[in-house]
Amino acid sequence: MGNRPEELNALIASVRAQEGPRVELAVVANGAPLPSLPADVRSVELPENLGIPGGRNVGIELFGRDGRDVDAVLFLDDDGLLPGTDSARLLREAFTADPRLGIVSFRIADPETGVTQRRHVPRLRASDPLRSSRVTTFLGGASAVRCTVFEQAGQLPAEFFYAHEETDLAWRAADAGWAIDYRADVVLYHPATSPARHAAYFHNVARNRVWLARRNLPALLVPLYLGTWFLLTLARRPSKEALKAWWGGFRAGWREPCGKRRPMRWRTVWQLTRLGRPPVV
Repeated sequence: MGNRPEELNALIASVRAQEGPRVELAVVANGAPLPSLPADVRSVELPENLGIPGGRNVGIELFGRDGRDVDAVLFLDDDGLLPGTDSARLLREAFTADPRLGIVSFRIADPETGVTQRRHVPRLRASDPLRSSRVTTFLGGASAVRCTVFEQAGQLPAEFFYAHEETDLAWRAADAGWAIDYRADVVLYHPATSPARHAAYFHNVARNRVWLARRNLPALLVPLYLGTWFLLTLARRPSKEALKAWWGGFRAGWREPCGKRRPMRWRTVWQLTRLGRPPVV
């Protein structure tokens, strides 16, 4: 977003320090002026903010259509940092060892405390962030995606702007036969934050959950999924203002177009359920 030049330079330096073959770099200025960058960094300055998934899709295309000029694309938030020099090597080894591995989600840790927030572990049983496992979704700002996934399952849903875009891609990738891993040994430092810091958080969370269901779930599961999240939202006792924004987003999810509907196969539903997260929660 153009407001963290020192953090961006530190991130670039941490990528440059990775062991093995050089990692190609691309920076997307999402509705902000491009900062000063090394000459060999691919870049684009967008005239308007396309949102998180829209900006990342532009970054994918900087490496050819669907990223075809490279094997995998890493998404790294500009206030993140790779503390280890072996992250790229670990990712190359993981993708090479498992041809069906499509997405890797990194462990996000606070640089001051080393703590990983529960919401940053992409599984229901999140009490042990140091345990790697196969999962059903991923963290967008600390991840690596095999480019064949984009070719077969599509890119991130730009219309989401912010919230749940990773799960949308993860479900489509799973339906295309790809696996997703959470790797605790691949770490991104990122300051601990609250997702509610974004002004449109409650609206987008509700709207995009409806879109997620409308786009991806078999018709029988749509009311189950949305009913579960409606009850969970109430159980968390949001403020009056937050609940009003959430309800507005929920209604918008039904009124506004959400893109092409491609319901997942029941085999995929069973696969997600076996991994511990059935697509009703």
